[in-house]
Amino acid sequence: MDTYNNPQLKLAYDFVQYTGKNIFLTGKAGTGKTTFLHNLKKHSPKRMVVVAPTGVAAINAAGVTIHSFFQLSFGPQIPGYETAEIQGQEKKFQVKRFSKEKRNIIRSLDLLVIDEISMVRADLLDGIDSTLRRFRNRNIPFGGVQLLMIGDLQQLAPVVKEAEWSLLRKHYDTQFFFSSNALKQTQYVTIELKHVYRQKDEYFIGLLNKIRDNKIDGDVIEKLNARYKKDFDTDNTGYIILTTHNEKARRINDSRLRNLPGKIQTYEAEVDGLFPEYIYPTDFELELKKGAQVMFVKNDPNPAKEYFNGKIGTITKVFDDGVKVKCEGDEDTINVLPVEWQKMKYVIDDETKEIRETVEGTFKQLPLKLAWAITIHKSQGLTFKKAIIDAEAAFAHGQVYVALSRLQSLEGLVLSSQISKYSVKHDRTVESFTKYYEDNQPDGKKLEASKKDYQQTLLTDLFDFNTLQKNLYYIIKVVNENLSSLPTGIREQFLEISNNIRDKIADVAEKFRKQLIYLHSQKSDAEKNEDLQDRIKKASVYFAEQVKKTLQDKLDNINTETDNKAVSKSITGAVDRLQTEAIFKLACLNACKNGFVVKEYLNARAKASLEEQAPKPVRKKVAEIVSSDIEHPELYKLLKAWRDEKAEELDWEIYMVLPLKTMRELCYFLPASSKELKAIHGLGKKKLKMFGEELLEIIIAYREENNIKTSEYKEPEAVIKVPKKSSKRISFELWKKGKTVKEIAEERQYAVSTIEGHLATFISSGEIKVEELVSSDKLKMILEYFNKNETALLSEAKAAFGDDTTYSELRFVQQHLKYLKKTEGQ
Repeated sequence: MDTYNNPQLKLAYDFVQYTGKNIFLTGKAGTGKTTFLHNLKKHSPKRMVVVAPTGVAAINAAGVTIHSFFQLSFGPQIPGYETAEIQGQEKKFQVKRFSKEKRNIIRSLDLLVIDEISMVRADLLDGIDSTLRRFRNRNIPFGGVQLLMIGDLQQLAPVVKEAEWSLLRKHYDTQFFFSSNALKQTQYVTIELKHVYRQKDEYFIGLLNKIRDNKIDGDVIEKLNARYKKDFDTDNTGYIILTTHNEKARRINDSRLRNLPGKIQTYEAEVDGLFPEYIYPTDFELELKKGAQVMFVKNDPNPAKEYFNGKIGTITKVFDDGVKVKCEGDEDTINVLPVEWQKMKYVIDDETKEIRETVEGTFKQLPLKLAWAITIHKSQGLTFKKAIIDAEAAFAHGQVYVALSRLQSLEGLVLSSQISKYSVKHDRTVESFTKYYEDNQPDGKKLEASKKDYQQTLLTDLFDFNTLQKNLYYIIKVVNENLSSLPTGIREQFLEISNNIRDKIADVAEKFRKQLIYLHSQKSDAEKNEDLQDRIKKASVYFAEQVKKTLQDKLDNINTETDNKAVSKSITGAVDRLQTEAIFKLACLNACKNGFVVKEYLNARAKASLEEQAPKPVRKKVAEIVSSDIEHPELYKLLKAWRDEKAEELDWEIYMVLPLKTMRELCYFLPASSKELKAIHGLGKKKLKMFGEELLEIIIAYREENNIKTSEYKEPEAVIKVPKKSSKRISFELWKKGKTVKEIAEERQYAVSTIEGHLATFISSGEIKVEELVSSDKLKMILEYFNKNETALLSEAKAAFGDDTTYSELRFVQQHLKYLKKTEGQ
């Protein structure tokens, strides 16, 4: 299909590529909608995901189902409701947790393609809108993602049960997608494809058009009923019966198969990975016989292209791993062997950061189905040379048109019963909607205007710093509400940043956006507008510098730590969001320092929105930031690092080990004895017993390193009884007597971890062999890690190993390495 020789296809492609407009791409059966989608996936520069309402439609479109990608329930998606009652049962709607990868895909998405949109209900489209807003921009429909909706409303309609509609009718005019509340907030365009590729018979095309457009007159009925053949032999080779119900199709196929002579051969499919039963493209256990009429359910993947999806034939030979099929009009039989279907999943490529498809599961089977009969619903997208239409049951909206439009010509049609005008059901709301879009088809002028609007929107967003300001205002609100729990002066620091953002960024950007609009109006294509490009380059440099200087650099030096867990979570989360937004904005600005190119800008913006591209440096740097009013900041850092490691080791909250006020006092008074340590607020008997010795070691070592005079040590009525032998030596001697760590801890009334810390000292001196405390397997594993990561902290090592090792085992090996270094030096 040549896009450039088809004006509607060319227009549709240009609207997708060059604008941000939502698009409804429609057209009669056989006008190339599916082929357009496959070509778009190969050539579109935008990051896209393809979804469809059913498993079969998703497999055909090489996409995924709407419900699986957006993690939506199969019940009604009721706007603003957390629960709904269906037939007396309460149905709860829970907010689903999305994986980091799924969030990244949604955040970086440019284009969402929804195939078979005619089958998508309005509430399901609003469910998609809610999910996209949740992870993107909450204030605009579909979070700012462009939609390409492909389908024909005159074909299959969405399914809605009466119980569901009783809930939904309060919120929607109709069940069709165009009644979506979110879609109504957008100015989407509808492009109708005109050229029919499936049928070459202009007379038959004319009949189909009249049925599709509900212009059925006596002549149409007469021409159709001329194909009614009362005593037509349904065993006639090559004809497939199209019926309205699954059960009837199954009965016909089973009956015909069993009436054939010979033994049934069963072919069992091979399923690997995740490939749910409800999307199997054919039977898992496929029963076939020589003489059975079959239909191919997949295009031939081999270069010969001997068959296509929907081709009818008869089995001439059955063998263990395949069959031979003879099709009408073909000279040779087709040797049919199992082929593979793939269930796709979208992922972010680790190297390129692009959205790509990966195989989640496979289904391998002969690409055949019994084909004496098939439902009209399952015939969608297929093409037949000959078919018998079973009109015995009443047709739903669009079914007559779907059934008839599967055929290549009128000559291939046989009616098993006559059709009346009333057999063909149409939905008046669909007709009204169809009439509107037929009268309002976009043209080249609309395309150019939309292209200009799209570029203008991208540029306006680039120089919009409202999100930064909103995040700052929220931080100041949290600080004001919790001043007593936060470090002194923090409010003033954030107010200073806010004022600078307003004066040097936001106010300047507001004036600059007016210049942008004026310059863009002089020449609509932003990429070729030299004056506009010059201003964009300079502005990108200026604003990037200001974001770095007035925001990022300042944030790096603000200490937000607090012992109040709730306040800590609130303030840290808010600061992280601000920093993440700053990183995102910087990446977008940096992408335009050499000029604005839509494709390059979209790529940079998408990659900047990925979570791993937006680290949380503030949280990582909190341990390094010390308020300016704290005495001896280097000691403060040492105490904080010790406290954090001890808290993780004991599985305590950090404030339970050492509150911030206690650490401040330790830094101010620099206690060098048990008596002095006892005077510090927040250190009771239990903590003095558990941590006193280690705290004194840290503080005394700091004083010695910095030549801070230590008062002569005396031991009057000490709170902590200092034995003649050191506490560590006592633990060591008990260990040498054969006592376990647990027994020593109980005897001495210490924590197990404290005793293990004592023993670690004697590993570094060589008095205890590490093998006595660490198994050989773990020793080998830990040694390997530390040899590769020489500067690693214990906390980093623990994070790497998880529950496979304990802190003490890591410390033992670390001390063993120290011993090895000392002995090597000797």
